[in-house]
Amino acid sequence: MSTADHTVDLAREFLAGHDPAAMEPLEFLRARFDAGLAWVQYPPGLGGLGRPRAEQPPVDQLFAEAGAPDNNPRRIGIGLGMAAPTILRHGTDEQRRRWLRPLWTGEEVWCQLFSEPGAGSDLAGLATRAVRDGDEWVVDGQKVWTSMAHEARWAILIARTDPAVPKHQGLTYFVLDMAAAGVEVRPLRQITGEAEFNEVFLTGVRIPDADRLGGVGEGWAVAQTTLMNERVSIGGSAIPREGGVIGVVADLWRKRPELRSPAHHDALLRLWVDAEAARLTGVRLRQQLAAGQPGPEGSASKLLFARLNQEISALELDLLDEEGLRHDEWTMRRPSVVDFAGRTAGYRYLRAKGNSIEGGTSEILRNIVAERVLGLPPEQRADKDVAWKDVPK
Repeated sequence: MSTADHTVDLAREFLAGHDPAAMEPLEFLRARFDAGLAWVQYPPGLGGLGRPRAEQPPVDQLFAEAGAPDNNPRRIGIGLGMAAPTILRHGTDEQRRRWLRPLWTGEEVWCQLFSEPGAGSDLAGLATRAVRDGDEWVVDGQKVWTSMAHEARWAILIARTDPAVPKHQGLTYFVLDMAAAGVEVRPLRQITGEAEFNEVFLTGVRIPDADRLGGVGEGWAVAQTTLMNERVSIGGSAIPREGGVIGVVADLWRKRPELRSPAHHDALLRLWVDAEAARLTGVRLRQQLAAGQPGPEGSASKLLFARLNQEISALELDLLDEEGLRHDEWTMRRPSVVDFAGRTAGYRYLRAKGNSIEGGTSEILRNIVAERVLGLPPEQRADKDVAWKDVPK
């Protein structure tokens, strides 16, 4: 019997002893985690079985067919896609045991405190300071574009702990309790009228040194684990053929023949092919990921995802003409998930503009692909070896 068959048999045995219809959803999810069927590639005791990542999809399918509750992955995507792999790779045994289980079950929502208003696309240029005070760190600064901060229990945070060394060397990575004194979350209203993002102000916030991930000054290296996984989770997620926005527009084309024209036909065909190529590239990327840590190729997938979402949503508006210009959802809302498929064409067009900013700007991703995938010469960086405190601000 192959290991994959054995994993599926374990899932069947679990379902035989745990009836989803007879258990509370949270109780069921906790039991599934403890059985190692949450993410089978993780170590035993941490929600996994130490098996290949490729054995997870058939397990998920079995649970779905049995009507088992899921953990609302879109709501906890930051925890699943970014925090969890970082904690697994860089956390202590105690940190893994403390955070991974409630993260996966959805009991504790996570957010990401990386971007800052003064750093732009240069994450290593951040100014939020963390100063050591005995067994704690005192943090002051501001973060921005923080999805889910208004619901998060924990945050992954990068702060500057040594301004006297070059910018990449003086950073340290922490886990922040969002309920701590001195944490203020303010809504950041977007072009859609909603406040899915936030700005977060940190004033004298104390973080125990026990909540540091990785060594002091090693924050940039730890952050690379987060960023590479983030780009895979955004641009390389598993979707069926005609999944995502291309499916919405293709369905519109089939149902509304009065909207069709030869020019629209050619544009839709080109974007359909591009979307299918991107989907298949995502399949290959996840296969590579199953063999190890994500690499810079995830940046290319995320870059393509942003371009396609923007071009497809623009085609939808063009198809609908005046009808597509209507956007009547200006109510200030605080959504828990981003739902492209379940909204209006106007929302999709406006929200897609953020795809080339969030998760790494398209300009930065092009640099990563050029340097780390294609092997082209890097851009000249005059501040690379200069102490951060001496860099003109």
